[in-house]
Amino acid sequence: MAAKRIGILTSGGDCAGLNAIIRGAVHAAHKKGWETVGILNGTAGLFKTPPAVRTLTPLEIDGQIMRQGGTILGTTNKGNPFAFPMADGSLKDRSNEIVDGFKALGLDAIIGIGGDGSFAILSKLAKQGGINMVGIPKTIDNDIGMTEFSVGFDTAVAVATEALDRLQPTAASHDRVMILEVMGRDAGHIALAAGIAGGADVILIPEIPYSIESVAKKIKAVKDSGRNFALVVVSEAVKTTDGGKVQTEYTDGEKRYGGIGQYIGAQIAEATGSETRVTVLGHVQRGCPPTYNDRLLGTAFAVKAVDLIEEGKFGRMVAWQNRQVIDVAIEDAIAAYQQVDIDSTLVHTCRALGISLGD
Repeated sequence: MAAKRIGILTSGGDCAGLNAIIRGAVHAAHKKGWETVGILNGTAGLFKTPPAVRTLTPLEIDGQIMRQGGTILGTTNKGNPFAFPMADGSLKDRSNEIVDGFKALGLDAIIGIGGDGSFAILSKLAKQGGINMVGIPKTIDNDIGMTEFSVGFDTAVAVATEALDRLQPTAASHDRVMILEVMGRDAGHIALAAGIAGGADVILIPEIPYSIESVAKKIKAVKDSGRNFALVVVSEAVKTTDGGKVQTEYTDGEKRYGGIGQYIGAQIAEATGSETRVTVLGHVQRGCPPTYNDRLLGTAFAVKAVDLIEEGKFGRMVAWQNRQVIDVAIEDAIAAYQQVDIDSTLVHTCRALGISLGD
């Protein structure tokens, strides 16, 4: 298919590396003589009449853009078009408005950048409207199936690792146990990777049940060894010991994970008598400049996505496997949700190093 006009949108939560993807797609498309249109604020931009877009040119989308965190196009992680919340509290199917917006732009194909939730929605929209779509995986959680890495994960881990590097000296200065709460919606990949790289003594992830007794035993062993501090990393999706979720409710009524670090800190203090302090990284894992890995991955993914459009291969997601970019069916990627494998190399590495996983 010789597409001449393609669209690109970012959907779901932001992360580092999105602008590298946009840059890669714009330059690869321009080299083929195509026009690239950026859709603003994800699917929300297609609700507008006319749709909210901007034309993207190589001169404008240069190397400086790639260095920036976030997304120059804007994004949204609210308002499922198939069950859109209305002012009166009802839910309305507004998917046809999205399809109409796409058709109004006269696009030959679209590149959708998102996570598993976004892909489920975008794929359904594409089928409904006969939209030619290619997906690029991005999520700091690295939980999309069929790809070893998603854009944004490497940067999130780098930020969490740096945080541990900075917490260690102050922990040692005050004889403290430092607890670092990191993001990870339902998967512990960030906590696991950063915990190993940052020299944590305890790593708690949602995939492995824990007990405070086991955590306290590890901290006591650390102090008995002559070290006066300990570092604990906990994924935000870890539950309390009785199985409850720790969430924060925002003014719009939305509930999100957050607060498990404070819970763990209090439990450790009570069980060990240690002075504890809690740091919650939150969105600093999302909005910072991307690492070189996320810039490379995003760029390579974008080039492959443009190639797939040229080949007429739609309903596909680009993926990283065995040191190269391939493509897989979007449905297969969504179905193969990727939590931490408790028999994985990194889990084995933790146990070999004596890092407690709380079990």
